[in-house]
Amino acid sequence: MKLSDLTNIKSLDFDIPNRQLTVFHTENYEQIFQKLDSLQFETTVVDSKEAGNYSGATVDTDKERKLLWAVLIINLSFFVLEMVTGIFADSMGLVADSLDMLADGIVYGLALFAVGGTIVLKKNIAKFAGYFQIVLAAIGFIEVIRRFIGIEKMPDFLLMMVVSFFALIANAVCLYLLQKGKSKEAHMQASMIFTSNDIIINLGVILAGALVFLTNSKYPDLLIGIIVFGIVGRGAFNILKLSK
Repeated sequence: MKLSDLTNIKSLDFDIPNRQLTVFHTENYEQIFQKLDSLQFETTVVDSKEAGNYSGATVDTDKERKLLWAVLIINLSFFVLEMVTGIFADSMGLVADSLDMLADGIVYGLALFAVGGTIVLKKNIAKFAGYFQIVLAAIGFIEVIRRFIGIEKMPDFLLMMVVSFFALIANAVCLYLLQKGKSKEAHMQASMIFTSNDIIINLGVILAGALVFLTNSKYPDLLIGIIVFGIVGRGAFNILKLSK
């Protein structure tokens, strides 16, 4: 998005895990470098050379849409499941994870409108998703504080662990589908990173359920709730930063 107003750029190739961006362009690269440097990502030029026999990369938007629909349906389904069971199990860990699933589902859903769309549309989508996640995180933190102060019944550790295990499987399926797509588009690669983080969160909720059982305390559940809401909030601020 930062480079969207530069007409000399032909295409971008993202390698997110290695934090490397290949820019296919005409003319000099100094203006491109200045734009990237303003993001304060400690940008350095690795190499600049002529691209022989260059041909613009084509994106299979139909394939991307099918992938996004699949992960969207999985995320929204488990949002409902974890929210309902989290309320019945009196578990903030499950509720927090359900909101994380909802946040991801919203990003995937809005990304459906962005596939092949304009830069302005993508920025507006990112901005909406960022503010929505901040609201979710704020509500979650308020509820956790209320439960820390108040007298609440013990969470149902068994229900926590079982539901989180199935959510873990669901996220593993999403990750498999996204990796199978082998898309080099930035938003698709980022989706894989989000889903990988969700798997770690699922393992955290399972661990919290085990600690609730072993310690006979509600605090492991509240602690994992705080961590997950913090992740949702941090992600929201990062999205808003990129949407500017």
